[in-house]
Amino acid sequence: MEQDPLDAYSQAVIGVVERVSPSVASLRVRLSSRSREREAGGSAVAVTDRMLVTNAHVVPASTRRGTATLHDGRDFRFAVVGRDPFSDLAVIEIDGHELSPAELGDASRLRVGQLVVAIGNPHGFAGSVTAGVVSALGRSLPARAAGTLRMIDNVIQTDASLNPGNSGGALATADGRVVGINTALAGMGLGLAVPVNEHTRKIIGELMRDGRVRRAWIGIAGGARPVPPVVAASIGRDRAVEVVEVVGDSPASRAGLRPEDLIVAIDGAPVRGVDDLQRLMDGGRIGADVSLSVVRSGVAREVAIRPVELTR
Repeated sequence: MEQDPLDAYSQAVIGVVERVSPSVASLRVRLSSRSREREAGGSAVAVTDRMLVTNAHVVPASTRRGTATLHDGRDFRFAVVGRDPFSDLAVIEIDGHELSPAELGDASRLRVGQLVVAIGNPHGFAGSVTAGVVSALGRSLPARAAGTLRMIDNVIQTDASLNPGNSGGALATADGRVVGINTALAGMGLGLAVPVNEHTRKIIGELMRDGRVRRAWIGIAGGARPVPPVVAASIGRDRAVEVVEVVGDSPASRAGLRPEDLIVAIDGAPVRGVDDLQRLMDGGRIGADVSLSVVRSGVAREVAIRPVELTR
């Protein structure tokens, strides 16, 4: 007898919930300010037997203390190991070794239309589930810290609606692998998730090890644009980052970069957009000699630059 399609869909979602829910915790966070204390909530996903990943905005710098509640009702005090506002990721650690780590997937393998399940803790109710499909890939979400604006790259958009308490929860595929950390930062119930991929795994690893993420900075504001066809044919690059502004007394200004320069590569690695530029400006390039492939007034040239550490 043919299985009811709706029943098959339900069974798929139930299977994901049963597999992933033991790895998702509800967070209660106590925040302090100059005038008062307040409590906020969110979710987190266990990645080891004592460490969980959540959103940086769930555990802001004003976090004094917090409690993580597992699906079976057990409570644990936690401490913030590290947070990175520019990826909206943070790592927290509980007392003890009581967690069931989730199996992490690879968001780079996702396809538009693929079934995904969001598991989190909206409004303090543990085990909330919404299901849907991947609506879009490659979205960008602005993140700001200490006046510096960066973009969270390759954000996943789904039609699995999120509420503020879902922030930090799991976005999982039908096989129960976590491919995203849900974020309700954008509000309005829009389903967005920071992807779990090679880049964000590196960020999580740095937060676990060092409590922070180091990034290189050259001191420009820029935006993606097409390379003029004649130039594109000669250099083999069709997109680049155009320099819109050069910060005074920055590595870029000292290297002679100018507005309207087109950055097409960094140490030979193609730069097609701001996300490529940000990804390539990792901690390994701080203080190192870096070569920017630049097009200026239609002429390709190499610019030597030495990035410094982005501080905030």
